Amino acid sequence: MAAKWHDRWQRLSASPYFAYVLVAPLAVVLWGYVVQPMLATFLTSIRDDSGITLRYYEGFLSFRMTTQMEALLTTLGISVLSVITCAVVGVGMAFLLNRFEFPGRRLLESLALVPMALPPLIGVYAFMFLYSSSGIIPRAIKVLFDLPQVPFALKGLTGVLVVHTFTMYPYFYTAAAAALAGFDPSLEEAALNLGARRWQVWTRVILPMLTPALVSGSLLTFMVSMASYTAPLIFGVDRTMTMQIAIARTNGNLPLASAEATILSVVSIAFLILMRWYQNRRTYRSLSKGVSVHRTEVKSPVGRILAMVGAVLGTLVLILPIITLALISLSKDGTWTVQVLPPKYTLENYVNLFNDPRAWRPIKNSLQMSGIATAGSIVLGVAAAYALNRLKFTGKSLLDMAVMLPWALPGTVVGINLIAAFNQPSAFSFGQVLVGTFWILPLAYFVRFSPLVFRSSNAALAQLDPSVEEAARSLGAGWWYAFRRVTFPLMFRGVLAGALLAFVQGVGEFVASVLIYTARNQPISVEINNLMYSFKFGTAAAYGMLQILLILLVLFISRRLDQRENLA
Repeated sequence: MAAKWHDRWQRLSASPYFAYVLVAPLAVVLWGYVVQPMLATFLTSIRDDSGITLRYYEGFLSFRMTTQMEALLTTLGISVLSVITCAVVGVGMAFLLNRFEFPGRRLLESLALVPMALPPLIGVYAFMFLYSSSGIIPRAIKVLFDLPQVPFALKGLTGVLVVHTFTMYPYFYTAAAAALAGFDPSLEEAALNLGARRWQVWTRVILPMLTPALVSGSLLTFMVSMASYTAPLIFGVDRTMTMQIAIARTNGNLPLASAEATILSVVSIAFLILMRWYQNRRTYRSLSKGVSVHRTEVKSPVGRILAMVGAVLGTLVLILPIITLALISLSKDGTWTVQVLPPKYTLENYVNLFNDPRAWRPIKNSLQMSGIATAGSIVLGVAAAYALNRLKFTGKSLLDMAVMLPWALPGTVVGINLIAAFNQPSAFSFGQVLVGTFWILPLAYFVRFSPLVFRSSNAALAQLDPSVEEAARSLGAGWWYAFRRVTFPLMFRGVLAGALLAFVQGVGEFVASVLIYTARNQPISVEINNLMYSFKFGTAAAYGMLQILLILLVLFISRRLDQRENLA
């Protein structure tokens, strides 16, 4: 019997229709959990008790300054400004650290990616602890100089932009640093020898070669800014799309929330398409010999002093949020009120996390739900990467778009999509109502973070020569055996890197979670938010430090994997 099934499988894998056999389950999953929920959200937004209506879109379609239109314009403004500020800081830091040698450069370079260790919710609260009207630094200055009130405080749009810049500039920094590391300085020297001025070299040589990096950073920053919920929530900017969606959902107005989610989806997807079109207009490739950039040493005494001071200040700015969270995580709940620093400290916050069943439950929920979602993301991401790289079939571009579509959707939109699609039984929920159950959050994490596993798996598989797999097949190995014993082990590091990233993102996810969580599956992020509103700052910060340590561990493992890959 086994031999018969083996022969049938061999004949099927050799068939021209084999690709469609593998792609069909992918198409079904993507339709059921990505595309169909988006359609369900749109249909919900145009239906009410009287039938089909567009009244929830009237404010957008008429371009009147309604609350929704103001929220859309505010969101777009914040996102565009975030792209600009992050580009200036990220590219500037990449250029500084890659072109100049100065005291403190290596320390600053090693800390440049520290903001990536801060989950969005924790990063915002860290800035609140530091720079808000009740923050440590404004209070300390007030006490030190005996001022009647704090001299400054982060709030409103300024607070949102500062937090966005700090937490999102690494998107530009990492891309620009990689591009500058491979930039041939002879191109710059040739332009100067031909009479170009320094600003012309920047605008006509350096920036065009950085275009792919700038597009990548702009995409990530714009998408994350559009999806930002915590920063507007904490700094009091309620006229943003994500805040309006959450308010409408909280008030039970699902049609309005669905209309706002649909508009936000259209804007996000349109920006994604625009950036891809702009990047593909031209080819950005150097025809030089690829000589690495030589760092110029700062020899001026004044320059070295300024560089050292700047490096110290930069280091303090980068590490202060984590130091602050570590300090507050040791504070006793309810004792820090108007003092500059917490007056009482204890280790009970950490002890209770692991000894108190109620305190451990959010940790268990997050680890369990993120683990389930990551397992599903690995299956989908690897299968999609293999299909797009190794198989020939009609509709490949549609599959590629469907896999990456959730990457363009803010967390609030994903949450509303799942509410609209699974608030009643369907074939994709196996005849059950998923809203209000444990499984709705793992599904949300799966939808949101599958593109991370796909991108990493796709990059790893694209580097593998297909002839290796073909050699195994020519020696008599079946398709499944060749994939399991040859292809997958060779792409495993890429899959693992994407899976680890998806896992930690799921553990720290807040935006979608706050819309659809239940008492049974309350994750760490929602528990942190609830503790903050209960003024239990010490326990909330202890949860946050656990998330930070987990992210640092993942970053360390990913870096080691990259180093091994480079050595190989």
